[in-house]
Amino acid sequence: MQIHSNHIPFSSSLSWVLFLILMINIAGCDLSVNHEINGSTNEYSEQDFDRLGITNKDKLSTASKRALAWPKVGNEWFGEFKVFDLKGDLAYEEGVVRRDPSAVIQVNGQYFVWYSRGTGPTQGFAGDIENEKVFPWDRCDIWYATSDDGWTWKEEGLAVGRGPKGAYDDRSVFTTEILVHQGKYYLTYQTVKSPYVVRVKNQIGLAWADSPHGPWTKSDEPILSPADNGIWKGEEDNRFNVVKKGDFDSHKVHDPCLLFYRNKFYLYYKGEQMGEEITFGGRQIRHGLAIADNPLGPYIKSPYNPISNSGHEICVWNYNSGIASLITTDGPEKNTIQWAPDGINFEIKSVIKGAPHAIGLNRSLDAESEPFAAFEWGLTHQYKSHDYQYIRRFEGTRRTTHVAKGESKGK
Repeated sequence: MQIHSNHIPFSSSLSWVLFLILMINIAGCDLSVNHEINGSTNEYSEQDFDRLGITNKDKLSTASKRALAWPKVGNEWFGEFKVFDLKGDLAYEEGVVRRDPSAVIQVNGQYFVWYSRGTGPTQGFAGDIENEKVFPWDRCDIWYATSDDGWTWKEEGLAVGRGPKGAYDDRSVFTTEILVHQGKYYLTYQTVKSPYVVRVKNQIGLAWADSPHGPWTKSDEPILSPADNGIWKGEEDNRFNVVKKGDFDSHKVHDPCLLFYRNKFYLYYKGEQMGEEITFGGRQIRHGLAIADNPLGPYIKSPYNPISNSGHEICVWNYNSGIASLITTDGPEKNTIQWAPDGINFEIKSVIKGAPHAIGLNRSLDAESEPFAAFEWGLTHQYKSHDYQYIRRFEGTRRTTHVAKGESKGK
């Protein structure tokens, strides 16, 4: 472990003493863990050592100890992805942003998807914030499209637009997800209120309708907001300068996804913390959960938050009486599929590569047939440039073997 003095300010000798005590404790914990693993090799069979290719069980590297401690899971959750261009109105269009597709649902034989839609280039925070776009998802509305085959799509138009000036969603509504429950349709989405400054605090809104074509009724107030326990340092519009960081979601709540689970409504979301750091896994991004008895709320944040130590866009689905989650992009457990038997306590089930960004799962599939079945096909987005993104189709396939060209897969 490297400790850089410019990262940990010690103002007195007492601080150094406390620091040394902490390091001794950490070292002691490490030794006790190693001792426990060294002392438990008899719990493992010769087949375990053979499977892992360990030659001498009395001389175990740290990597071999970790491998022995791994849960004995198979390849049921492992697979690979391919991505394809779409036809029709969702094909790439210069000057138009289409991104963050929702889950795909099927109603009366027709597929539906909702997504963020905007136009024009992105200028960033150095541009004219009042009149230009800060991010590609800035100044967006939620539109929707339909398809008969999942390949050729027709853009149907606006579903949920920005609110009037002064409303919590007057700047942008984007990154939406769909839930169908008891014949009604619920869209959760991210909102920003003007001006879109660095320290702006994103919130989550909700809209509902009796038909996938709308009309949609929007919540008067956000259904979820960032934690209010962080303290900015100074007046400069800088998100890294803090006196107190606060909870994992003290700056922003993003990427909502609503599931019906255990007779309640589970709202999964991404949290961004004030004073966000870069760790050995990259950006400090984690997921949270808020639960309600009614789809319209109120939503109460879980006391177990955060429920992940990694991730980016939310991709969750019901599986085997629990909840599965695709974790991508950021954090020490990025590029993994995880599963929680209670929707809260997630364990890694596979490590994958190349998962598409901002996945919109196909909710019409039989996701219960096997763990990877949820990825048979769905939608994703891709950057054509920094300014413009478009929606594409992905297909996922469970993978169980690795063979060279012309090689037999064996038994």
